[in-house]
Amino acid sequence: MDIKIKTALISVSDKSGLDKVVQSLKEHNIKIVSTGGTAKSISAMGVDVTDVSSLTNFPEMMDGRVKTLHPNVHGGLLSKRDDKNHVQSQKEHGIEDIDLIIVNLYPFEETIKSDENEEICIENIDIGGPAMLRSAAKNHKFVTVITDVVDYDELITELEKNKGSTTLDFRKKLAAKTFSTTAYYDSLISDWFYRRENEKVEKFSTAGKLSSTLRYGENPHQSASLYKSSMQYSGIPQATLLQGKELSYNNINDADAALQLIKEFEKATPTVAIIKHANPCGVASGSTLHEAYTKAFSCDTTSAFGGIIALNQTIDKDSAEQIVKIFTEVIIAPGITDEAKAIFKTKNNLRVLILTSLHEKNNSQNFKSIEGGILVQSNDDKNTNTSDLKVVTERKPSDSEIEDMLFAFKVCKHVKSNAIIYVKNKKTIGIGAGQMSRVDSAKIASQKNREMEKSDENSLENSVVASDAFFPFADGLLVTISSGAKAVIQPGGSVKDNEVIEAANKAGISMVFTGVRHFRH
Repeated sequence: MDIKIKTALISVSDKSGLDKVVQSLKEHNIKIVSTGGTAKSISAMGVDVTDVSSLTNFPEMMDGRVKTLHPNVHGGLLSKRDDKNHVQSQKEHGIEDIDLIIVNLYPFEETIKSDENEEICIENIDIGGPAMLRSAAKNHKFVTVITDVVDYDELITELEKNKGSTTLDFRKKLAAKTFSTTAYYDSLISDWFYRRENEKVEKFSTAGKLSSTLRYGENPHQSASLYKSSMQYSGIPQATLLQGKELSYNNINDADAALQLIKEFEKATPTVAIIKHANPCGVASGSTLHEAYTKAFSCDTTSAFGGIIALNQTIDKDSAEQIVKIFTEVIIAPGITDEAKAIFKTKNNLRVLILTSLHEKNNSQNFKSIEGGILVQSNDDKNTNTSDLKVVTERKPSDSEIEDMLFAFKVCKHVKSNAIIYVKNKKTIGIGAGQMSRVDSAKIASQKNREMEKSDENSLENSVVASDAFFPFADGLLVTISSGAKAVIQPGGSVKDNEVIEAANKAGISMVFTGVRHFRH
């Protein structure tokens, strides 16, 4: 069913493109009703405009807080034109039809991003706008609703094609977009209040904008999209793709794993993490990025092929030359030199992501979708320091062992449970991930090490070991001891702790408890 547009109400914060849509309405002899600053802008274009107060018989008041919240506005939007009772009510109260509204909302999102004070943020919570949009969208059988400047051209085309009318299909599509827009807007406000008060809410919502439609999901038969979080200003969706084709679902997931891991390390110490299937296969710190990458790569040269590399400093020429020696899917860094750019350009399939906000702390929550619901938790941002360590063995760890244990425990947070990490000289030399048994993880980490080229630096002899959770029995610890470990960092807390400590003392190794577990499922 086509609806002839006779009266349009316009109230916009973003006035870009307003002139072309106003001219289109003028060409179709459509009456324009408007509010405040929007009415002034339209009048300045030389186009006749009726102030909304002439509809409501009330002036705008309370600094513009009250102007469209009136039966003469919402009656004109909500009336069913084919319902005799509705039409009769309109006649009795002098309510005119409003056939089209063009409304975009107060810039609440932009305001909170600019760190304005609370009072200004609250003043940018739109009330009348969402009310009109919802009224119009509900009554889309008769009313056309535009809430985004990108839809102006389509509206103009629709009016031209249908001689000043709109089709039902067009109105339905825009109504759906409108409810999505108001839901997003309300979620922004809810999320903002929630974060400021830091309290749990009874009803949960979050907001995100479509960033890209991906080629497919984890597998080719799955569809997927990427949405940008409205309240998070760092992260992979905010990175600049310097070169290479668009990222896939798996690229993005792995890149996020790499980003979260590299964030653990201060930018003053060059550090590199290589990720494969959301697990690290090599992490190291060095005096330069080149050294850090070389050390990280040597942990597992097989798995590093086709991996994701995250660096915590600006990529330079030396590190770039080393990286391009094997195939890599994605590189993430806070910056890049011109020399490094030129080197990467020789690899067309290499994606390079630059995230200047890489070192910003992520205070957002973690969401996991399950059938029938969403699991929500705070991020695992617990850091372990030297003062947190409790030495539980007769042998005390050396200063260098403590440094390596803290390094290993940082990596451990980002390895799928059960996780066992061998480290020497701030370099992973064996990683066991995602096993049902901690003993198996210890064995796999040792086995992966044996597959690498042997050198004193890569030897498990005199290495340190990190475990993401306690050893339930001594058997897992004994595997690490037989592999050559001399120091172990673990949460502790098992009913068999004494048995585990006794095994460590018998082997003459040192062990510390952290009191903190880092499961990652």
